[in-house]
Amino acid sequence: MTTVSVSGGSFAAYDVVVGRGLLAGAGAQIAPIARGRTVIVSDETVAMIHGPALQTSLAAAGVRSEIVAVPAGEASKSFAELERLMDRLLASGLDRKDVVVALGGGVVGDLAGLAAALYMRGIDFVQVPTTLLAQVDSSVGGKTAIDTPRGKNLVGAFHQPRLVLADIDVLATLPEVQLRSGWAEVLKHGLICDAPFFDWLAGEGADGVRGDPAALERAVVRSVEIKSAIVGEDEKEAGRRALLNLGHTFGHAIEAELGFEAAALAHGEAVALGCCMAFRFSVRQGLCAAADAERVEAVIAAAGLPSRLDQAGSFEAERLIALMAGDKKAEAGGITLVLARRIGDAFVQKSVDAGELAAFLRDEGAV
Repeated sequence: MTTVSVSGGSFAAYDVVVGRGLLAGAGAQIAPIARGRTVIVSDETVAMIHGPALQTSLAAAGVRSEIVAVPAGEASKSFAELERLMDRLLASGLDRKDVVVALGGGVVGDLAGLAAALYMRGIDFVQVPTTLLAQVDSSVGGKTAIDTPRGKNLVGAFHQPRLVLADIDVLATLPEVQLRSGWAEVLKHGLICDAPFFDWLAGEGADGVRGDPAALERAVVRSVEIKSAIVGEDEKEAGRRALLNLGHTFGHAIEAELGFEAAALAHGEAVALGCCMAFRFSVRQGLCAAADAERVEAVIAAAGLPSRLDQAGSFEAERLIALMAGDKKAEAGGITLVLARRIGDAFVQKSVDAGELAAFLRDEGAV
């Protein structure tokens, strides 16, 4: 078991605990925060698989709990589902000393975290992420949000959890596509600031994408260390935290055009494709060596992730640019991208020329 502390000047420090078998002992860890009562927010699938074990653990620690299940899938990150969840929390009679526990992947964590941020102007919540993507990314850092038809994660709040419990054992229940999706975010952490970590992921660490528990644990721990250090410096993405969006501006535009519920492309797959595109665009701009972009593409493809735009579908360049201009990182209508000088050295580029970007997207296969 490894504990990584997340701390910053603008929020209270909390622990991210990574290990095996954590769900069975979750009650003892959550009890000091819950003070006797909690509502567990989960999706309908995860609630059936892992809900009973968590409730049993909480009961053994003297914590009363009830489960509120939302439909599985990105569609639950909506105003309608947020309203339904808020009504359930109100009906349960939670007060400001009670706590919400998010048991699930990124959708559940984002929705439950936003509900906790809004409920009575903010109550505590705990993240128990059950997907690799959530363990290495969305459960750490306090970003909570829902989607709108105009884009992903555009309505939300920064609300840090009190505790994150990342149980490696629960990843054994994931479908392969979900494991690969999370692996994209792991690779991203190496690409932005840790070339030796990326080297390990491309070598013996690649066993993690095939479900090896030891490799997964090491990958989760290092990813959390990287993300916690960045979040501690820049909680609200005023500067360095934007690096964590490598691949996301391209990826979110692709997801929005396909529809966030597109079965053909998981979020991590869109991020993987976006990372490849960011490196290729960096090469086009004379910022990065072609060999680095080629290596990134090879490693991502070897993990079973998409690396070329035509693997995701057919797209119009101008439509993708319009969606990218509406991204949260855009300023005054200008497009902001995270680009790279080399593997392990990413940076934020503001006011990217739309004409150059359109030409690049057409070369990538958009019309």
